[in-house]
Amino acid sequence: MQDEQLQSLKSVTNVIYGLQALSFLFGFTAIVGVVVNYIKQGDVQGTWLASHFRWQIRTFWFGLLWMVIGTVLAPIGVGFLILAAAAVWFIYRIVRGWLRLMDGSEMYAW
Repeated sequence: MQDEQLQSLKSVTNVIYGLQALSFLFGFTAIVGVVVNYIKQGDVQGTWLASHFRWQIRTFWFGLLWMVIGTVLAPIGVGFLILAAAAVWFIYRIVRGWLRLMDGSEMYAW
């Protein structure tokens, strides 16, 4: 893959992290981000950016799962704790992913 194409895909990955972060203000941006992930997923296969796409997709789906569980359980009180924990977890995933992207590192390289 050419450097120019890889840089373009890195920019897309950057935008998706931004869309996930903006979802705290405008919830729909996370949906836009995951749609872009699925559309561009084939383009990043075989690159270090594929791990970021996997990270972003999992962040969206698990975040959505915990938000639904928290919302369902909110009437009995425990849901608010789940929602708070899910928000902290979501922020952690965005920050960790974004920092590793800026370093040019894969997400799952230990």
